[in-house]
Amino acid sequence: MKIQVLDRTLAAAGLVALSPVMAVVYCLGQRETGSPIFVQERVGQHQKPFNLYKFRTMAPTTQSVATHMVDANAVTPLGRILRKTKLDELPQLVNVLKGEMSIVGPRPCLFNQTELIEAREREGVFAVRPGITGLAQVRGVDMSTPQQLSKLDAEMIQHFSLKNYFTYILQTATGKGAGDRVKS
Repeated sequence: MKIQVLDRTLAAAGLVALSPVMAVVYCLGQRETGSPIFVQERVGQHQKPFNLYKFRTMAPTTQSVATHMVDANAVTPLGRILRKTKLDELPQLVNVLKGEMSIVGPRPCLFNQTELIEAREREGVFAVRPGITGLAQVRGVDMSTPQQLSKLDAEMIQHFSLKNYFTYILQTATGKGAGDRVKS
C-alpha cells in the first residue's frame, strides 16, 4: 500500500472522527483570538511552498518566525492547552488530504530558517513530503537545533517502514515527545 493512500485514508478518517473536537477548539479559538485558524507558508517537498494549517496558539500579532524564537508570553491560555495536547496540529490533516504533507515526515520549516534548510539540503530531507510527526518529534528535538534535527530527519527517512510509521503516530498520540518550544 502506498503511504500517500494510507495518509489520505487516515487523514479523512481522522477529520471525520475528530470533527466534534475540532469544532469545539474552533469555537474556543474564535472566542479567544477572533482568528482560530493559523495559516503560514512553509517549505514542502522539493522546497515547494505550501500553506500549513494549524489551530492558533499565539496572539494574532505574533511575528512569523520559528517557534523557538517567540516569547512564551505570546502563547494564549487556550494555546498552552492545544500545544500540550498537540490538538493544534489537527488542521494539518487537511494538508495531508491535499497531498502537501504526510502524517509522518520531517516537520515543515519556514523559509526564513536558512540554517535548517541548508542542513536539510545536505541530508536530502526535502526529497520527501513533510509530516505532522516523526522521529525528531517523539524524541523531543525541535527546530532550535538544526543540525541535530536534520540528522534525525535523514535517519527517519533512511529507516522508514510501515512499522515505524505507526510507531511514531502512536507515540505522538500517547504524548511522547514535545512540540517546538518557545523562549522562556
